[in-house]
This record gives sequence, C-alpha cells and structure tokens, in this order.
Amino acid sequence: MNQDYIHIVLADDDEDDRLFFTDAFDELKMTTKVNTYNDGVHLMDYLNSDEAILPNVLFLDLNMPRKTGMECLKEIKANDKFKDIAIAIYSTSASEEDIENTFVYGANIYIKKPNDFKKLKKALAEVVTINWQYHTSGLNKDNFLLRL
Repeated sequence: MNQDYIHIVLADDDEDDRLFFTDAFDELKMTTKVNTYNDGVHLMDYLNSDEAILPNVLFLDLNMPRKTGMECLKEIKANDKFKDIAIAIYSTSASEEDIENTFVYGANIYIKKPNDFKKLKKALAEVVTINWQYHTSGLNKDNFLLRL
C-alpha cells in the first residue's frame, strides 16, 4: 500500500489527551491522518475489521478500561497481520516495570506523556520521523525510552 500520508492511531481513554494529541499533529503540519480510539476494545475491533487501514504508528496508552494497552500490545504482536505496525507506548507511567514489560512484549518505543504541549509536539514529531525499519532492527533498551 503506497500512501502519501503517515497513518497514526492513538488508543487512550482520556478525552483531553486525545484532543491534545490530535491538536499537536494539526500544528505540526505533517502529512498525517490521525484516528483515535477511547479504549483497547474499540482499537482491536477496528484493527481486526476487514476495512481497517493499518496504521504506520500506533500510540498505546497502558491504563485503559475494558482492555489495557498491554493486552492490546500482546494481541497485536501475536498476529502476523500487524507485523509492520510500529508501536509507541504512550503513558503517564514511568515505572521501570511497565517500561521493561512493554519492551519484552515487543513495543518499539516508550514515551512518558509530556506535561506540556510544546514537549508533546516535539515527542510526536520525533516518533513519526523515525525510520522504523532501521530503528527496530537495532532495538535495544537504550533507544527504547524516548527521553525529552
């Protein structure tokens, strides 16, 4: 599939976080298409549907009701259909255990949600412009956590 935009998906139960996320991409003036889902169940229903356009980068909040980001991560990594999706964990948690577990289960990068809009835009721009093919081939814990 040859797209002339970067397809971004965010699963996050916090309405304000979803709004800041989409506003940040609007301001970045990048050629993106952003879809958001308010929980892991809606996300997985979309990804598993026949009409789904798989995202280039999926941002997953860890703490969501009904189906957590960790449950989504495991489900996505268990399905070969989703092997080309880069997964960015996007969480308020900075716990070593969460970082370690998401790394072990195959996430590509871990971002602690920035507490200011300017930092959010910087983080999103950095993640979206990563050459994921190169980045994931040399994946290690040193380049897993995005530090701002």
